Amino acid sequence: MATVTRENMGTLHDKVTVKLVKEDYLPSFEKTLKQYAKSANVPGFRKGMVPAGMVRKMYGQAVFSDEVVRAAGQKLEDYLKGEQLAIFAQPMILPNEAPTRLDMNTTNDVDFSFEIGIKPDFEITPLKEKTSLTKYTVSIGDKMVDDEVERVKRKYGKVEDQEMVSSKDDIIYCTYENCDADGKVYPDAHMVEDTVLLEKMPVQLQEMLKGKKAQDTLVIRPMDVCTADELEAFLKDPLKRGPEAGSLHYKLTITKVGLLIPRELDGELYAQVFPNADVNDEAAFKEMIRKELSREFERVAKDRLQNEIYELLVHNTHFSLPVPFLKRWMMEGGEKPKGAMEVEQEYGSFEHQLRWTLISDKLIHDLGISVTRDEVNFDIKKRVLEYFGMNADEDAPWMDSYMTKVAKDEKTIDETYRRLLFEKLFMQLETQFHLSEKEVSEEEFFKLPDAHAAHHHHH
Repeated sequence: MATVTRENMGTLHDKVTVKLVKEDYLPSFEKTLKQYAKSANVPGFRKGMVPAGMVRKMYGQAVFSDEVVRAAGQKLEDYLKGEQLAIFAQPMILPNEAPTRLDMNTTNDVDFSFEIGIKPDFEITPLKEKTSLTKYTVSIGDKMVDDEVERVKRKYGKVEDQEMVSSKDDIIYCTYENCDADGKVYPDAHMVEDTVLLEKMPVQLQEMLKGKKAQDTLVIRPMDVCTADELEAFLKDPLKRGPEAGSLHYKLTITKVGLLIPRELDGELYAQVFPNADVNDEAAFKEMIRKELSREFERVAKDRLQNEIYELLVHNTHFSLPVPFLKRWMMEGGEKPKGAMEVEQEYGSFEHQLRWTLISDKLIHDLGISVTRDEVNFDIKKRVLEYFGMNADEDAPWMDSYMTKVAKDEKTIDETYRRLLFEKLFMQLETQFHLSEKEVSEEEFFKLPDAHAAHHHHH
């Protein structure tokens, strides 16, 4: 009869030793060997007629090792079930305690030692203490609406050709080619095209381009026309080169000069921007823009609050973890092995994520949160219809065949399920804190400290 003993190695980190006697593995070894004999393909023998001794010689040792390890694994699993131990990942055979060399001709007792990492029991203190949090709403001021209207007018505007470069609002279409100091382009030079507002170019270059027309050229050296601050950006874009390009010569050719004429506010523009709404005048257009902005900021503010709840729970719910076990598991348990250095670098974010997984699993269980298959299907349908600008109750005859296809797409189903699960979790969580509401301007909102920094003081 196998025996299992357990001893502590550290925080939530135990060693479990499985001691097998031969009765634990011999019967199944003999049985598996007989099955091999029935199906073994050995040249010169009919199937199933290979002599037992030969099968034993050819496959015996491998089958024996497999059966012993399987028996030990099974006993370990039964033990963990019986003890109701929630463990991380899988048990790992202890590296420095290799089992006695398995030999099918000497069937004696075998010891296997495994290490396990045990999941902690913990209370979610920030919820017990009803921590206070601030729920921000961003006030949409008139200036914000006007700026957005200007952006829309430019976005839908059109470009008119200009005779020459004259204003900071001119759009410069040009190419850059590597050349010598006299502007002779090298045979293997790569041509880079660029389209940019004049005012976004290095200041000295702007001056050099004023008065130039399409097809005019200049020979420049980035380090001569850029300040130290401008140089890095100019090399990266438009030139897409590293620091070495600063001292090279480039031939700049203007291909076209344009000016963006913003659209006028009229019925045609309103219909283009909001095709499904009835917008007839500037006031209604601005009202729609205000609504869009407020929807967008509502989403951003909600993300911020959820992020804050997430960080608060991760950083202020205290429990220990079996760190040495987890680090070894990161090194050996993944698809490809990792070195100790790599694990040290990754461990911080791995632990942060792991803590959240443990906390959210417990919350989902404790708060009784669930998502049905119908909810998943409904959400997928709703998103597809929205994508085509339709309402959830509109008739879409093609939807059934689409949903049949989606049903086979496990990734989409799983991602939707998890998103809905966490949406429900956060909706519940918002009711578990003291929330005070505060209205702030856009500027104030973006100056708020980020949630991670705000709660990152326990290490």
